[in-house]
Amino acid sequence: MRKYIYVAVFFSGLTSLGIEMAASRLLGNVFGTSNLVWASIIGLILIYLAVGYFLGGKWADRSGDEATFYKIIIWAAISTTVVPLFSRPVLRLAANAFDELQMGILFGSLTSVLILLAIPMTLIGTASPFAIRLAVQDTRGIGSISGRIYGISTLGSFIGTFLPVLLLFPTIGTYRTFLLFSLILVVVGLIGLRLSCGWRKTLPYVWVPLAIIALAIWGLPGTDKATPGQVYETESGYNYIQVLEKGEYLMLRLNEGQGVHSIYHPTQLSYLGPWQQVLAAPFFNAPPYAPENVEKIAIVGLAAGTTSRQATAAYGPIRIDGYEIDPKIVDVGRKYFDMNQDNLNVFVQDGRWGLAHSKEQYQIISLDAYRPPYIPYHMTTREFFQITHDHLTEDGVLVLNVGRAPNDRRMINALSTTLLTVFPSVHVIDLPNSFNSILYATMQPTVADNLTANLRLLLARQESETISPLLISSVEVAMLNMQPAPEKTIVFTDDKAPVEWITNAMVLNFIFSEDAADMQ
Repeated sequence: MRKYIYVAVFFSGLTSLGIEMAASRLLGNVFGTSNLVWASIIGLILIYLAVGYFLGGKWADRSGDEATFYKIIIWAAISTTVVPLFSRPVLRLAANAFDELQMGILFGSLTSVLILLAIPMTLIGTASPFAIRLAVQDTRGIGSISGRIYGISTLGSFIGTFLPVLLLFPTIGTYRTFLLFSLILVVVGLIGLRLSCGWRKTLPYVWVPLAIIALAIWGLPGTDKATPGQVYETESGYNYIQVLEKGEYLMLRLNEGQGVHSIYHPTQLSYLGPWQQVLAAPFFNAPPYAPENVEKIAIVGLAAGTTSRQATAAYGPIRIDGYEIDPKIVDVGRKYFDMNQDNLNVFVQDGRWGLAHSKEQYQIISLDAYRPPYIPYHMTTREFFQITHDHLTEDGVLVLNVGRAPNDRRMINALSTTLLTVFPSVHVIDLPNSFNSILYATMQPTVADNLTANLRLLLARQESETISPLLISSVEVAMLNMQPAPEKTIVFTDDKAPVEWITNAMVLNFIFSEDAADMQ
């Protein structure tokens, strides 16, 4: 049954990339999905596979029989099953450490989980050289056989890359994705062992798929995270999603949970967060500027709809177009955060693509898709800002919510420099009691004094008319927290936008700074 070796190689390739993708989600729930985390996962898995290639070649030369080959595959499946079982308590510990920024526990947990991957990935790495040794009957055909085996393995890896992201994570979650790949691998190994050696050597391993199926059905008790106040958690193709309850407030957190993406209270609308500062944007225009001038708003990074609720309260039932790439976040917003306004049009798509293909023009475009170290570079470039410029009215304003470190304004400076290649004026405020800055890029040349003059007009109207307190508050906060003009530095373009370079440095500098130590 030499041909079955190619089947085993295909599924070994599929499983190797499937486990790599599942590992990224397993760690992403706690450590995030920055390129530093990805580099750690990919780099170590490549090392494990390289060790497997060396060991597999030597092992096959010393004990090159089919029974050994298929037993290796079965044990790779068993060790893969162990990963989500043992990593869960470790990652729970890491999640609590991340909330409190306990760096020793955090890095220890990351290292522990990555070490757990060593055995399954090393064993899977032995498959290709072992298969070549078994498949070669005549040394004259070794080149074509090697090429065929690596080609089949790579085809399996290609499918293993997309299968978890497009199907498995959103439907069965990360834990059962690991178990499914384990089950596939063990079934492949058992069939091969049966074909090569008969039932006598196969029966001792029949318990393995039964155990994996039992673990998949009954699972592990409890939730992935033991965060106080957690009322809901789920996974999507993009994120690990949490809903937390604190008092009467609900909060949306994603992945490692460093930051609140949306907040909800059934009767309160003022949360003193970055969402509210979007409302102040048009009042940078020359006075007099009236709230009635705002007719359409676009929100890129809608999340669970906090900004859309506040904008509706401030400006009335105007048209609001919200772009959110993750459909499960939209579902969570509708179920837990009352994201059900009749004037809100939700577009489940990438914000840049959505804006580029929109026919609308807006008085305000809110860009709330940044948070170090997750700043999508394609939404930081001169070309993207030109798209937003083309979809703003003559009195329009682009609003950016940007995270920063306490003493590091490099990202603020770079974004401001890039914006000024498209917009005539950029204003920056630092949001009190946070690591957030808000950038306002205006279509018209504007000065900060415009904000003060428009605030006086709003306060005068408030005496005789109904002007939203949210609107007044947002303009006041913007006026009181205005920052000096940012330093001009680099211009981000689609060709060159070293966003990760800056954000990684910001994160690492903060982690090892006194500010982080003070928070522990």
